[in-house]
Amino acid sequence: MGRYEDECARHEWVVPERYNIASDVCDKHPREKLAMVFESYTGEQRDVTWGELQDRSNQIANVLRERGVERGDRVAMVLPPGPDTAAAFFAVWKCGALLLSMSVLYGDEGIAHRLNDSTPRVLLTDADNAPRFDDALILDDGLIGDAPATFDVVDTAADDPAQLYYTSGTTGLAKGIVHAHRYILAHEEFVYCHDVQDGERFHGMGEWAWAAGIAPLLGPWRLGAVQVVYRREGGFDPAKQLDFLSRHRPTNVFTTPTAMRAMMTLGDAGKRYPQDFRIVCSAGEPLNPEAIRWFREQYGVTVLDYYGLTESYPLAANFPFMDVREGSMGKPMPGWDVQILDEDEHPVPTGERGEICLRARSNPHYPLGYWNRPEDTEEVFGGEWFHSKDAARFDEDGYIWYEGRADDVIIAAGYRIGPFEVESACLEHPAVCEAAAVASPDEVKGNVVKAFVVLNDGYEPSDAVADEIKTLVRGRLSAYAYPRKIEFVDDLPKTLTGKIRRIELRQRELSSSAGAS
Repeated sequence: MGRYEDECARHEWVVPERYNIASDVCDKHPREKLAMVFESYTGEQRDVTWGELQDRSNQIANVLRERGVERGDRVAMVLPPGPDTAAAFFAVWKCGALLLSMSVLYGDEGIAHRLNDSTPRVLLTDADNAPRFDDALILDDGLIGDAPATFDVVDTAADDPAQLYYTSGTTGLAKGIVHAHRYILAHEEFVYCHDVQDGERFHGMGEWAWAAGIAPLLGPWRLGAVQVVYRREGGFDPAKQLDFLSRHRPTNVFTTPTAMRAMMTLGDAGKRYPQDFRIVCSAGEPLNPEAIRWFREQYGVTVLDYYGLTESYPLAANFPFMDVREGSMGKPMPGWDVQILDEDEHPVPTGERGEICLRARSNPHYPLGYWNRPEDTEEVFGGEWFHSKDAARFDEDGYIWYEGRADDVIIAAGYRIGPFEVESACLEHPAVCEAAAVASPDEVKGNVVKAFVVLNDGYEPSDAVADEIKTLVRGRLSAYAYPRKIEFVDDLPKTLTGKIRRIELRQRELSSSAGAS
């Protein structure tokens, strides 16, 4: 306990006035040093040095400049993980532009919304995804050609915009959150939780389209780690994932509760897939104690859970130098002013439920705001506190315990899903009159999306209609946001003003799940 207090007391933020992510994370490393061990499901395997990434990122930066990319422009990508994708990230920052990385799992409408909203100068993709777009550039040797391997990195301020993430809320379409170059300096989970060592092998399981995928790429690299990168085919396969890790032996790993629960189905994973894990951390959704115990039994390592949001994370964490209380998200990160407050922004007594809040502008991760939404920016980020909409309580020793969402956002398999987007996509099916989307408990994914659907006259409930709705929404949004469960109902609970009371439907799901167990 004393070590935690000491770390908090000695912590200070050091943010230079001029700062560029690409210079700090990529260009500072010796050219001959190993940067990445890459393997693809296609059989491709490569060891990549920093010199290769530095040259490749400079070449791509020159290509982007030829396509008109200037300081402040947005560059969008729909690419799988790999050396060229990482090099393209650095190229964007070298140009002084903003990176918008999107998952290949996104549906066409989800991508279209982000493109229409952010108006990128260039969209990069690969040959597999190129047919989805009319004017995308295919990132390959043909595009890069003999572009010069030198580039003058744009001199950026630490406060200049660098990253654009989209996050879903309870109403409306996903909104873009703009982070400055300085935001990566605040990702000290790789110092305090992962204890990343220079030259050690690191693997992150998050996709390179979310903060929980890009931060575990950039943060360890900044500290000198070697990234072990796996391009998988389709969805997560626990056996293939553990086999990959067993062959390449990273000592430091970032995973997710959903991935861990999938691994638990293998039973004797520790014997079948021996590892060299030194530290394993998890984030994205609450980590249940059963998964922690299983992982410890298999691999002799206690998984460290940390917590945060796209807007700012990690707010709280478990640390190697502190006792882990299974099921707790740990304590506030050193340097982060995190409190649990009531509706009037006053601290709640120890043991009582409140909302996790972060003091605004108190660390380098604090966002510049929402993209092209000044009123929303002022409302959410302009006050004294940023409100997470997550409920929790402090125990008597300062550990934070998650108590659920304070709004209707669905956290499924670690993904943040806005019910409005799901409901809107459901309504595009001619059979659907009304729809309400909520979280439904699931043993592996934690939660999945469930839609309660009222049908139009002339349609009858059936598995066929349910499957049509699922297929439609999956194509519109993504492979993770569609309703895996559909229940047809005669009507939906509503307020006097006609607003759907999702809270009643959530409670019904929780009660049904408890009864089934």
